[in-house]
Amino acid sequence: MADHFPQERISRRIVRDETLLVLGLSLGASGVSALISFVGSVTKPGGLKDQAATLNASAAPGRPWLDLAWQLFGIASALVPVALVAHFLLREGRGGLRTLGFDRTRPWPDLGRGAAVAAAIGSTGIAFYLAVRGLGFNLTVVPEALPEVWWKYPVLILSALQNAILEEVIVVGYLLRRLGQLGWTPTAALVGSSVLRGSYHLYQGVGGFIGNMVMGVVFVYLYRRWGRVGPLVVAHSLLDIGAFVGYALLAGKVDWLPTA
Repeated sequence: MADHFPQERISRRIVRDETLLVLGLSLGASGVSALISFVGSVTKPGGLKDQAATLNASAAPGRPWLDLAWQLFGIASALVPVALVAHFLLREGRGGLRTLGFDRTRPWPDLGRGAAVAAAIGSTGIAFYLAVRGLGFNLTVVPEALPEVWWKYPVLILSALQNAILEEVIVVGYLLRRLGQLGWTPTAALVGSSVLRGSYHLYQGVGGFIGNMVMGVVFVYLYRRWGRVGPLVVAHSLLDIGAFVGYALLAGKVDWLPTA
């Protein structure tokens, strides 16, 4: 005879503790790490723009196969919190990540909307970064510093996809759902999600914090309008692919792109 596990009503305390654990294992911890890094950069002699923040660096210089193994391990392990979120949603009797609109039921609308958002944000983001760095409020961001090996561009694309899935599923879809269950107002939840997004980009400087916080406000608005994180994952993926691959192709070849 099969065992039956009745759905239990989740208490407010369990929702709160679960949310803190998910954030502590993922982007909440990244926010604390970024704050410590920012304090170190501010207190270091010299201006912020004379320092560099490297996003995709070699994990085993001179050993390409070992480096590749570390890169793939880092990408896969970073997605474990997303699997944990899917588990929690399934345990509630919900449809897992489908509850947040992260599925394949509407691929073309998600792709179209995501591409439009990326196009609108991309050029503005580059201009904002160049401006705040020029004013001395941001480190020089180095999107990639991988060796010239065959797997460089596939790894950069996978890294961009991982960033997008992790951030949009947890900081938008999951966090807004949980904050709503905890009684936060829509405005407070928007502020909380946006500040969190800005916080784990603080290692880039003040510009990274402000720019990503504004992006967070836009993404929360779009999520509430569309009811899906799918378009946001697409937009974020395209933005990061453009940054990572674009830097790899253009660094040192154009005058307007700062390099470390």
